Amino acid sequence: MKYLRFKNWLLMIPPVIILSIVNGCGIAPKQGEEKRILFDTDANNELDDQHALAYLFFNGDHFNLTGVTVNATFNGGDIQEHYKEAKRVMELSNVYGRIPLIAGANKSFEEIRPQLGKKEFDGHEAVNFIIDEAHKVRDEKLILVPVGKLTNIALALEKDPSIAKKVRIVWLGSNYPEPGEYNQDNDTISMNYILNFNVPFEMVTVRYGKTTGTSAVTANREEIAREMPGLGPKATKSVTGRHGGTFRNFGDYSVNLFEHIDSNDEKGTRSLFDMAAVAIIKNPKWAERTLIPAPILIENKWVDRPDNERTIIVWENFNKEAIMDDFYKTMKKPVLTK
Repeated sequence: MKYLRFKNWLLMIPPVIILSIVNGCGIAPKQGEEKRILFDTDANNELDDQHALAYLFFNGDHFNLTGVTVNATFNGGDIQEHYKEAKRVMELSNVYGRIPLIAGANKSFEEIRPQLGKKEFDGHEAVNFIIDEAHKVRDEKLILVPVGKLTNIALALEKDPSIAKKVRIVWLGSNYPEPGEYNQDNDTISMNYILNFNVPFEMVTVRYGKTTGTSAVTANREEIAREMPGLGPKATKSVTGRHGGTFRNFGDYSVNLFEHIDSNDEKGTRSLFDMAAVAIIKNPKWAERTLIPAPILIENKWVDRPDNERTIIVWENFNKEAIMDDFYKTMKKPVLTK
């Protein structure tokens, strides 16, 4: 009798709630709903940010992009240069003016943190935007996708810790369990701050030169020159590229970016790290994820904390073929994000 009563009670629970409990990550979006994403980018750093942006913009049947915030890392100039590059891609994709684009932090978390009590501080517009968007969610989490340093995200958590229950952070960064990595090194304190903060956090690993990280998700000049010309919607106006020239679609700009980027081989091979991070949100089967006790970085060395009750997800072993195939299919049949 007890079993029958329990079974009847279980049948009364909506399936979405059961799925939420099993996943352990809050209320799941209803089937068919687009995932709500806020993208945080150092767009002028190299060329993977631009391809991640286009992939987001053209996956409107999978993503509801609430906005793009910008951060400045070591390469690519100050915050305005990163803003300009993000704006170029948005204009080429016919989404500029429809999707908010907001400049964020130039400096580091440690430098800006003491100023958070002021009305204006370095990156305040992006930080406030992240907080406001997080509070708009009701029955799902806002997915924050930082693909540069973690400064804007850490500042938002510090200013309003209550958003931790409303967001899921999917960060492209780290070579864990090995040291070093560009995004990580730009602001290690912000990363450690988040590793110690009780907020859903996922590291999409980079692992330069290895097959287990997003470094393995690559394209080369010949491939891009063959696949990308003319792809994407026709822009309403010509857009001047980062390296000069004018463009009317993202596909042609992609070719130009690959023509001007440095590479370690004759084929002009480059990794599309950031695009891969977006892809595994679209389809988690395109990589492997492992739940681990949150480690910490001390003197540029990872220190595991096996007794740490605070856990994070580490993504590795990305399916390059599936991800790149979907990228090209998306470019050929774009559906603009809402």
